[in-house]
Amino acid sequence: MKILEMTGKTINEALNNALKELKLTEDKIEYEVLDEGSKGFLNIIGTKPAKILVKVKRDYKEEVRVFLRSILDNMRVQSEIKIREVDDVIYIDLNGPKMGLIIGYRGETLDSLQYLSSLVVNKEHDIPYKKVVLDTENYRKKREETLKRVAEKTAYKVRKTRRPYKLEPMNPYERRVIHSALQDNEYVYTFSEGDEPHRRIVVDIKK
Repeated sequence: MKILEMTGKTINEALNNALKELKLTEDKIEYEVLDEGSKGFLNIIGTKPAKILVKVKRDYKEEVRVFLRSILDNMRVQSEIKIREVDDVIYIDLNGPKMGLIIGYRGETLDSLQYLSSLVVNKEHDIPYKKVVLDTENYRKKREETLKRVAEKTAYKVRKTRRPYKLEPMNPYERRVIHSALQDNEYVYTFSEGDEPHRRIVVDIKK
């Protein structure tokens, strides 16, 4: 974080001087008044300049954009990076050819990039925690819909056979989708077993 001390005849002038030197707008900085200054006697004797301490805010959205661009360039993947923030959630959407490389097997590459992006955004602990959601080609919504269908089909199979059924290993996000989809089912219940990364959901009949 860049820090700058600046003076002026008034606090407002000191602020404007700082903005000119930094070539930034006021929304990009925060400042603390160190000395309000003094006009002195007849504006001549004992005059004292105002002094402020200016801190440049960290542009975490630009930092994560640069980080992802570097990763994509190394992967030789061309992609447009769109970033927006809503209620402390940063949504990053990648668009371009070869997005299958970004998604990876069952979204593992996408999840890894999302995790690393979150570390970049929250690394300084100087801002409230920001959740990062990284997506491409609406993959996460499509995957969630697929998981819900898997949950319903599995519940039907368990109800019909009255035997427990183990699903393939899933990451925590995918397991939450399955648990949520079946939490109100009157015939079956779910629980997880095993250790990461092989932890899986078991669907069993309610006794």
